[in-house]
Order: sequence, then structure tokens, then C-alpha cells
Amino acid sequence: MPKVSSVIVPYATYLRVYEPLAAFPEPERGHWARYAGRPDLPSCQDELRRSLADLAPTPPVPVPVHESDDAFVLEADGVVCVCPWRTRLRGWQALGELAEDFPPPVLDALLPPVVRHQATRDYERWLAGHPDARPWIRTATWQVPINWFVLFADDEREYVEGAAGEEPVLRYRTPMVQARRRVARGLRVLRDAVDESLLIDGLVDVGRWLEEFHPRSLVELDYGGLVHALPAGTLEGDHSAADVAEGIAALRRGDGEGAGEAYGRLVERWRSVRDLRSAN
Repeated sequence: MPKVSSVIVPYATYLRVYEPLAAFPEPERGHWARYAGRPDLPSCQDELRRSLADLAPTPPVPVPVHESDDAFVLEADGVVCVCPWRTRLRGWQALGELAEDFPPPVLDALLPPVVRHQATRDYERWLAGHPDARPWIRTATWQVPINWFVLFADDEREYVEGAAGEEPVLRYRTPMVQARRRVARGLRVLRDAVDESLLIDGLVDVGRWLEEFHPRSLVELDYGGLVHALPAGTLEGDHSAADVAEGIAALRRGDGEGAGEAYGRLVERWRSVRDLRSAN
């Protein structure tokens, strides 16, 4: 059963890119420099609260009227890096993917067609003036896509067991150069081993997205609210990135049995989450 928590939980995971201030043109660079110095920087939970609050009115507001000027901030080796939320852009993109997750009657009950159509028209008009727009954050629900794990090594894993009143944290962080290198290596191995697969397609898509950012960026995989869907004790022993790396290494050696064993561990580990998703 999911863990009981006082925090807001959609069971979502996140792939984020933190770019150094030098990657942003002025005046945006100045905005983020001032923003990073604030003593009250918002958290992931703050972003969720604001997003969910827009869905409470009748009719709901699926996409914010104005773009967010907030970001996640971290410092690495003395360099301040920011990951803009871009909530409005991500809302538009997520809205376009809803039809893949819900049958039409359910989707119409969640968001009336007139609301969705208006949001789609707004996005098309906005995109005409911002053809190169891309989000700094990718989101997945009820899963961590396997292709995301390819970007990371096990020694980049950070697990913090939640103290009383705090949620646990499981995440990976790596320099952009390492993430791109692992994508390229993984694609070479997979293309030699199989003709085509969803994993290859997903990895190609992630690789193209990473190329949009500054080479001194950092890439983060955050289990987010999914930590509450995993059975007690599972998080500490979750080394999915290591299993993916082992599977790719086995394919490189031509060891199909070893690759199958690594994949089997992944399937078994994520079975409970898949079952919960089906139950809901």
C-alpha cells in the first residue's frame, strides 16, 4: 500500500535540467541571479500546490494564464544553476498527452472539451511566436521510464530516509556531459542488439532534448511523489540505474542471459507500482 504522508502526492517522477546562469541571455540571467539569492525559494511541494489549486475552480484552469517566473536552484562547484518551472508550457504539453491516458468519457469529465479546445488554441498561437521553446522538466506518472536510468550511474544515486514528518528522497544527479555520453553509448549498444524498440525511441528523444541545453548543465532524476507508492523498504534497495547499466553492458558483451536477468530485476521491482496503477 502507498505510504501515508501529509504532503501532496501525485505519483509523479521528474527529469530536470539545471543550467548555469551563463546559459541565459539578459535580462533573464539577471532575474535568475536575483532569484537564486532569495531566502525563501519554493520547493517541489509548492509547485504542486500551485498547479493543483488551478484545477479546483469550476471550470478548471488546466494551464496557467501567465508563465511562472519560479525555478529550482542548486549550486555545484561554486556555480549557481537554475531549472525554470515553465509551468504554463508544461501544462500545454501535458494537456496534449491526456488523451493517451484516459478514455474520452473520463477525459471529458475531468476537463470539458471547450476548456481543452481553448487551451489548444492558446498554445498554437503562443507556439507560433516561440518555435524553439522547450521545458527544463519532464514528468512521468506511476513510473520512471527506463530510458531515464540510462543517463545515470549507481554512484550518483542519493537516498535520504525521511525523518518524522518528512518524505524520503531518492534521486540521481550527473553532469550533462556524462548524461550525453551514456545516451550515445547506450544507443550504439541497443541498435546493435535489436532492430527497434520503445527503449531506443525513448532514448533518442531524451538525447535530442539534452542537446538543447548548456554543456555545463546538471541533469537530475527525482523519484518525487512516487516514493509514496513503493512498498516500505523498497526505496533503500532500489538500484534501478545499476540494473539498466548492467543490462546494457551485458548486451555489449553479447550476453543475452545476463541482460535478461538485469531486466527481470527491474520488472520485479516495479511490479508493485504497476499493480497499484492498474488498481486506480
